[in-house]
Amino acid sequence: MSVSPGRWRPAAAILGAALLFTSACAKSEDDGTTASDTPASAGAQVVQSADPSAATCTLDQFGGTKFDLKTAKVGFSQSEKEANPFRIAETQSIKDEAAKQGITQLTTTNANSQFNKQISDVEQMIDSGVQLLVIAPLNSDGWDSVFAKASAKKVPIITIDRKINADPCKDYLTFIGSDFAEQGKRAADEMAKAMGNKGKVAILLGSPGNNVTTLRTSGFKEQIAKVAPDIQVVFEQTGNFAREEGQKVTEQLLQSNPDINGIYGENDEMALGAITALKGAGKKAGDVKVVSIDGTKGAVQAIVDGWASAVIESNPRFGPLAFETATKFLNGEPVGQDIIIEDRQYGTDNAKSDIGSAY
Repeated sequence: MSVSPGRWRPAAAILGAALLFTSACAKSEDDGTTASDTPASAGAQVVQSADPSAATCTLDQFGGTKFDLKTAKVGFSQSEKEANPFRIAETQSIKDEAAKQGITQLTTTNANSQFNKQISDVEQMIDSGVQLLVIAPLNSDGWDSVFAKASAKKVPIITIDRKINADPCKDYLTFIGSDFAEQGKRAADEMAKAMGNKGKVAILLGSPGNNVTTLRTSGFKEQIAKVAPDIQVVFEQTGNFAREEGQKVTEQLLQSNPDINGIYGENDEMALGAITALKGAGKKAGDVKVVSIDGTKGAVQAIVDGWASAVIESNPRFGPLAFETATKFLNGEPVGQDIIIEDRQYGTDNAKSDIGSAY
């Protein structure tokens, strides 16, 4: 996946000096390809801390036993129903990479946004003898019973896209995902630019109880206050990362704040629901600036059509990186306890040309 020059910047407080290392980003000496030649289905690219003291985990530290990943029982727990393009792409990436790696015993479950079901799903997989778990957690807390079962059997857990509040290399192996606060900051920068640094903005919050919502909110607010103090956040309400709820919340917003100038959707689905509400209220494209996070084709198309100003990507293609991390771990190599991925960005300058990289 290509990266627009100057679009992405690592959060120094989290990453330190960052090094991007991925074959897709480097020019190949063999065939002369560059990142722009990479297919849209390519996996997430990694930003790895250059700090030698960055925390890592090894098989010996974890206390597990080496096994052959190809013949092992592997479990993947999806948190939300696959109506959201992010979840569709995420699950497919896990399945595709498992098949590519020759993993013959992959079990997948879907909690359909029910946390109790996700806990039950994972516990049942542990009871059935899975040797590796990849989890896209619905909530960041409430995993104690899972950790107790996994710890007893030394089952390594790789969490993706949302972080669990627990101890890496003990309760779970590692977290692979985006810098969510940085996503919020980048969204704020784009909103400030679109609104001319003044006006009233509303936030469509993601579902409560997870670090994605918390950090995308705090990152946005902090950056808006810093770069555009004349922009007021006048409305905040959860749309639970769902398109229908995003539309309903925006309909309420337009009644209480008819003079709203901008809407920040903490995911694309809510933003697309907001755009439907704007159309229903008789607004014209561009009347209300919309900025969101994810990178779905629908949201990028909304930029092309003039209804959205910018979309910050949150890459869901974790399969290659998740299984690469597991392989390194099982080979005794150290893996980072936090593996932060790179996210691209779409705006009016590249949405039409780069929509093929959206999911």
